[in-house]
Amino acid sequence: MGRILDLCAEIASEAEEGEDGLVLAPESWERFRQDWNDEEIDDALALVKDSLMQGELVEASDSLSARLLDVLGEFGSPESFKAAVDGEARWSVEILGQLARRINRLEEVLEVYRDGTPPDRSGFDGLRRQLSTYGIEDEMGDDGDPQEN
Repeated sequence: MGRILDLCAEIASEAEEGEDGLVLAPESWERFRQDWNDEEIDDALALVKDSLMQGELVEASDSLSARLLDVLGEFGSPESFKAAVDGEARWSVEILGQLARRINRLEEVLEVYRDGTPPDRSGFDGLRRQLSTYGIEDEMGDDGDPQEN
């Protein structure tokens, strides 16, 4: 496994961005062919490309998620959430719920890849609390007990 990692490291340092993604110059191919066959070189090049793409995907996802945490977090207060419930907000409660579920899952995944401090989730967590109790008050009586039908 160590040899393939060495090849990947060398390819990463020599590969250049081409029309179809990462490419190696012909002289690099020839040098690598002294120790590796074409299939191994192709596999290593694909691993390097996937690693770079994953890094870009994580970076873009982290940026998008942080921004959506801010936007959705604005609905974390009871007043803002009520506006969504009453249809006075730009997004419906259903859309807020769908986005909150997706962003929460994305945040769970991003925790594995983040090096720095995660974004502030306080408003977003408030929205999740609002969503978790949404509709329950209709099922409860004034005394907090379930209503009889």
